[in-house]
Amino acid sequence: MRIIGGKYRGRTLVPFKGEDVRPTADRTKEALFNILAPEISGANMLDLFCGSGSVGLEAISRGADLVVFNDASRDSLAILEKNLALIREKESAKIYNLDYRALLQRLDITFDIIFLDPPYKSDAGEDALRLIAERKLLNTGGIAVLESDRPFEGEIPQLVKYDERRYGIARLTFFTPD
Repeated sequence: MRIIGGKYRGRTLVPFKGEDVRPTADRTKEALFNILAPEISGANMLDLFCGSGSVGLEAISRGADLVVFNDASRDSLAILEKNLALIREKESAKIYNLDYRALLQRLDITFDIIFLDPPYKSDAGEDALRLIAERKLLNTGGIAVLESDRPFEGEIPQLVKYDERRYGIARLTFFTPD
């Protein structure tokens, strides 16, 4: 696991040991950031279900002003802390150890980019998108990206699905406020 682009390009990140975390593959992450490239610089980003934080760290490397990281696992956040220390960018990050619903209910800032990578077999991604839309946490023109292992079939009031791409087992589905 490494940072692919930006000022920390090539930096190897501390990996998560075990089967509990499924980091976004480098190939998928590279494709995601090629798509998001014009939106990253100066952005506020939410990395929900962040795991070891590789997607949010990539955003920091590419110029995001702030990344809010959240994961319910303290073990994942311990790895994230080590990775933030490697790039010395703690001032660009806020870290929360909450259930995703609790975090989304308490946030008082809005985001240009929201990345959601929940456990693949759960419905947490769709539920989180509904809360994001209800609370208007995504700025006008902002982008929410859901990583999943299956096509997105539902509809989210106040969000428009505008693209979906497949990278191996991973699917990235893109939404914007309507």
